Amino acid sequence: MARDLASVARLLGGTLVDGGALGARAAVSSVVPLADFAVVPHPQFATLVVGDPADVVSALDSDERGTPLRLAVVVVTGVLDPVPDGVTAIIEPAMEPAVVLPTLQALLATDAAAEDRAVLAATKVLALAARRSGVAGVVAELARRLDGWAVLLDRDAQPIASAGAGALHVGDAVAVAFNRPVRVRSRALQVHPVGTDEDMSAFLVVTARSGSTSRARDLSSQAAALLDLLLRTHDGSRTERLGRATMMRVLEEGGRTALALAKEWGVRDRTLAAFALSARSSDVDAERVVIHWLEDLGAPHLLSASHGVVTGFAREEHIEEIARRAAAFSVPLHLGLGSPAPIDALAGSAEESRRAHEVAVAEGRGVVRYRGMPTIDLVLDRLSPPDARRLASVLEPLRDDDLIDTLRGFLAENGAWGAAAARLGVHRQTLAARVRRIEQLTGLSMSSPDDRAAAWIALRAQA
Repeated sequence: MARDLASVARLLGGTLVDGGALGARAAVSSVVPLADFAVVPHPQFATLVVGDPADVVSALDSDERGTPLRLAVVVVTGVLDPVPDGVTAIIEPAMEPAVVLPTLQALLATDAAAEDRAVLAATKVLALAARRSGVAGVVAELARRLDGWAVLLDRDAQPIASAGAGALHVGDAVAVAFNRPVRVRSRALQVHPVGTDEDMSAFLVVTARSGSTSRARDLSSQAAALLDLLLRTHDGSRTERLGRATMMRVLEEGGRTALALAKEWGVRDRTLAAFALSARSSDVDAERVVIHWLEDLGAPHLLSASHGVVTGFAREEHIEEIARRAAAFSVPLHLGLGSPAPIDALAGSAEESRRAHEVAVAEGRGVVRYRGMPTIDLVLDRLSPPDARRLASVLEPLRDDDLIDTLRGFLAENGAWGAAAARLGVHRQTLAARVRRIEQLTGLSMSSPDDRAAAWIALRAQA
């Protein structure tokens, strides 16, 4: 609904008398002549009721019609003085009385048509996202279109997919979808069942930060229907991803089985190098990006994705091209590269790429090669097990996994409170309380560079 009461009053050249409960920014949903008015369809949206002054006064004085009319907005085609208390009205429009109603009808019809076109265009994009990326793609595209967040929950209140949503948002989504007696912090949540009452498969919960409420509702309804189809249809892309994940596990295990499977997969190289890549923005489908790159290079799809991180293997010259593309990508990417290794012994390269990726994320860098990593990693690789345990003992007082995760997230974001809280999905005050607890238990100060370095070394040694 693009129009509000203030904009309608300006268009008519009339005066808005805001005496009711809606307010000047209330969205307009419909317009009817006074003779046809009976009830307000939705109390949160403005229903315009058009009539001449005498008929409006008569209706407001009526016990039967006065109450519902006070919940609407009367558009008086002339002078109404005074406007009764508790009534929202647009009075004295600067046009002939006979054209006020047709003008408003044409205006809302034009807005409705524009809304329909916008929803249709967005629905086409959702269908394309479904074809390319399945359920996760639809949820991500919907959140982007709404400029908000979206969560898809199964019948057991477990998230299937989400986009733009932190832990607090997921909690709110569960509360409203399953009517749980929990305080909901998010506003204007919409719940869209996925499936029918007899055969419900999931719940789609969304919120839009801005724009049209009706457009968000209509687009989310279309997305729910599309998700229902996807959840009940065999997902070929999912089968492919499972196959690639199995292939990756076999290659990392190494040995003759890895050599044999690589040949069946079309790999003729003797050595490969590992990579690990993620995007800073959740709007980027990193897996799809890497697949496009490999297709351009004519390389086999030796990759899998988990929790937003794509890991894979490629020949050395392809690795260099992947690094070049990652550095030039429009959205910041984090890429870790391992050293070339024989196909039957790729586990070491895979671990190197993961460590290099951790450094890329922690330091906000685009491309990190394990060979060029800081001395700390080279030292850790050469530590004996007893020495590594001695370094890790700094964190022994932190027996709570939440505290360990909090410390890792806080240090990974270089002590930036806002970024660390967002990364962990907690409030800044919660993060501050946990960091104070960590300092009390370990005796370290997170404001000290030396202590932060000691904590990071201990975490790396612990891993």
